[in-house]
Amino acid sequence: MLAIAGGCSQRNFYRPKNLPPELAAIPVPNVKRLDLSGLAGPSTGTELIQPGDVLELSIAGGMSNDAVVDLIIRVGDDGNAQLPDVGPVRLAGFELADAEQAIAMACIERGLYLQPHVAATLKHQRKNRITVVGAVEKPGIVELPRGQSYLLDAIVAAGGLSDEAGPHVDIRVPNSFTGLAMEIDPDTTRDGVLPASARGAPAAVSQSHRLNIVDAVMSSSGGQYLTDNAVVVVERQELAPVQVIGLVKAPGEYPYPVERPLDVLGALALAKGLSNPFADKIFVIRQRAGMPDPAVIEVSLRNAKRIGRDNVRLEPGDVVSIERSAGTAVWDAINIVRFSLGSSVPLF
Repeated sequence: MLAIAGGCSQRNFYRPKNLPPELAAIPVPNVKRLDLSGLAGPSTGTELIQPGDVLELSIAGGMSNDAVVDLIIRVGDDGNAQLPDVGPVRLAGFELADAEQAIAMACIERGLYLQPHVAATLKHQRKNRITVVGAVEKPGIVELPRGQSYLLDAIVAAGGLSDEAGPHVDIRVPNSFTGLAMEIDPDTTRDGVLPASARGAPAAVSQSHRLNIVDAVMSSSGGQYLTDNAVVVVERQELAPVQVIGLVKAPGEYPYPVERPLDVLGALALAKGLSNPFADKIFVIRQRAGMPDPAVIEVSLRNAKRIGRDNVRLEPGDVVSIERSAGTAVWDAINIVRFSLGSSVPLF
């Protein structure tokens, strides 16, 4: 501090009006305030059939109850269901009404019924087990229907993001994933993310990658599909505290508030205000990785109260030093005289 106060090199010494853009405070994203709808996957109906789902069928070929056939079938990983006397019928990716029509057409094509009536009920939806850990309210394993197994669904099922959530999410998926039955051109996927027009799930995803939530929300490209046994790790944002030193009533380190930006006047408020009413010179000392010497921004408290630009925005790790000056020395001298004469003596 003494070295800085005694004479900082001109190339590292700035005032608010000539602070270069690259030294402006780096914004701290408040992930909890983001509209996370950009992390949602393609909209699918709750009755969309997926591989592994179990259906209950009723096929009627005539007016008699004896002509009604009741079946329980499972949709295979290839998207087909095996029906007795009918054979394979592709059902994955269909709504229940469309599946009923597909089964009826297959019965007609194979000559089993002339005008069959098919009723289908989704008896059991196969679910993906997703592990969600890190900066969420309820870390653990969540179960999601395969048609609604996207990043936003997993975060919501884990109670949402916690206060310390950072902007990055690491997603790990098992190598054994073969994809859902819907055929999707691999060229339409990028890092396992489907375009909004696609239905179902990607045919393949990367084994492990990192997603920036802020960028994904802004571009609405965060519809990351999560396979069975996938792991989602939400980064915890560890921000360096802001130090307030010098002529303040409560010098010390203060956590950087994620919920709102912090400026010079805000830092003084955290430190309970000035201990010397004549203090005006403030140094904001900013040291970043790769900088051999810190940048020092000289701020006038008087100007910071009047000019928005001079109330410099702070970033995590900044040091705010309220400096001594000729004016503060006068106040110190007055207090010394007052103390020597007795505290009951008025100052003026």
